[in-house]
Amino acid sequence: MNLILEQEALIRLGCFFGVLIVMALWEIMAPRRNLTVSKPLRWTSNLGLTFLNSLAVRAVVPVAAVGTASIAGHNGWGLLNYFTLPTWLAIVVTVLALDLVIYLQHVLFHAVPTLWQLHMVHHADLDFDVTTGSRFHTIEILLSMGIKMAVVVLLGPPAAGVVIFEVILNATAMFNHSNVYLPEGVDRVLRLLVVTPEMHRVHHSVVRREANSNFGFNLPWWDRLLGTYRAQPDGGHLGMTVGLSHFRDPTKVERLPSMLALPFVGQPGAYPINDKDV
Repeated sequence: MNLILEQEALIRLGCFFGVLIVMALWEIMAPRRNLTVSKPLRWTSNLGLTFLNSLAVRAVVPVAAVGTASIAGHNGWGLLNYFTLPTWLAIVVTVLALDLVIYLQHVLFHAVPTLWQLHMVHHADLDFDVTTGSRFHTIEILLSMGIKMAVVVLLGPPAAGVVIFEVILNATAMFNHSNVYLPEGVDRVLRLLVVTPEMHRVHHSVVRREANSNFGFNLPWWDRLLGTYRAQPDGGHLGMTVGLSHFRDPTKVERLPSMLALPFVGQPGAYPINDKDV
């Protein structure tokens, strides 16, 4: 476990590029849908935003969630520090608890109009592929990290468990945003254990009721338990339109400067969950 903590940044970076390369090759060999926007444009912008977000997190909250877990453990903060659990069980509890928090946070970003303004950047992508999984506005990333750090202080998880969760979350986010073909039978079984591309793609539909479903990033169980699960889009995966109905111009949603400005100049549309006018 000490090795995991010492090499946290290297492990996370290696897993990110490893999964990115594997999913990108899979998308080339077995794509699920035809892409509609220039891939070099989207990849340059989406990965550029990912790089910018990494710099921002390191600059603003250098200890991040893993460092917070180490501090909490050293000071005996958090619920898990009041119990003597086997390391493996504490890690399992950590992954489950943090994944539930990410699910609830995702719902929150769809429910609060101000937060939705930030989250629009993720949904405004006109195509759905592996780079969409890391396309989030910088302010949303920083807010998400703040929420995660607060939960870590309250939970008191082992730092190794937080590293494992972060690696799993990043890997599954790229997997379930990938434009890859999965046989129907494989997808049906796999989505019992993990959010699959077929499941999460529904969440990126322009149809509001579909966009406000399937909030899970890693584990699929929260959507099923809390009533937000939708098995398929009404129009089928090949017929559904990806993105937001009021943002269809690639020059406004697929260029990095426009993506960063979108929350401040773009209208929320009818997508927030609590919009009573629709």
